[in-house]
Amino acid sequence: MAAIINVNGRITDEAGAVVSVMDHGFLYGEGVYEAMRSYGRRLFLFDRHLARMRRSAAGIQLPFPWSDSEIAARVAETMAVMERDVLRAADATENYARILLTRGIGELNYDVDACPRPTLVIIVKPHTPHPAERFTRGVKITVAPMIRNHPGSVDPAIKSNNLLNNVLAAQFARRAGAFEAVLNNYRGELAECSRTNLFVVRHGEARTPPLDAGLLPGITRAFVLEIGASAGVPAREAVLTDEDLFAADEVFLTGTTTEVMPVVRIDDHIVGEGTPGPAARHLLQEYRRRAALGA
Repeated sequence: MAAIINVNGRITDEAGAVVSVMDHGFLYGEGVYEAMRSYGRRLFLFDRHLARMRRSAAGIQLPFPWSDSEIAARVAETMAVMERDVLRAADATENYARILLTRGIGELNYDVDACPRPTLVIIVKPHTPHPAERFTRGVKITVAPMIRNHPGSVDPAIKSNNLLNNVLAAQFARRAGAFEAVLNNYRGELAECSRTNLFVVRHGEARTPPLDAGLLPGITRAFVLEIGASAGVPAREAVLTDEDLFAADEVFLTGTTTEVMPVVRIDDHIVGEGTPGPAARHLLQEYRRRAALGA
């Protein structure tokens, strides 16, 4: 679908959006990003996404010279063009937005001082929801052979534009005919998936790997931990292994566009009774209720 793109304050269609090949985001992958979607044309948990983006930028010593209100204004301006020019023609009602911040244009070296000004890109396009049957029937996942980045190498807590570890896992999932790929950490513990966080349910309690397992602190993951009790599903962090994954009564994934996605198969293993369980159903219902209310 067509996108509207804001590059350093200049709003164009896809064809008119230009970033220099000398940008260190392109040359060296020096950049961070956030992705979010709207409910009722309002971006959900926007403040939390922006706070995480600032932490990610600080993690690679990347300047973030705009205030929250300035970023919000640029996003709103870009979304307004999208809603005026694209949404109606695309027969869509909601927006997907991605905010990218890179080191900016510089020399062919690693010197951060060679880049005087960061590049800010905002991409807005119609949100394409997952097919309803993925929520009503569940999805298949697979266990990837590669491990999640070691936190001492490239910290997974940084939501970096450099996603090669995730991409390789996602490619493996696609070859396996799976929706997602589970990644273990260097200790052999469960970490997360290529683009979502992972939960297992045992005896009615939802558990997700702790942040020190080496994973992205997902915004939806944290929100599900908060709303679990109100959905009748207590949720907490716990160190998990493949044994916990295959012994689970339920498994589900969380993410900005994934929401709460039930898993019914892990490779050839059937999870529970092979249908979405009550924990995932109740959490999805509560998540969407809160999202419709704006939190």
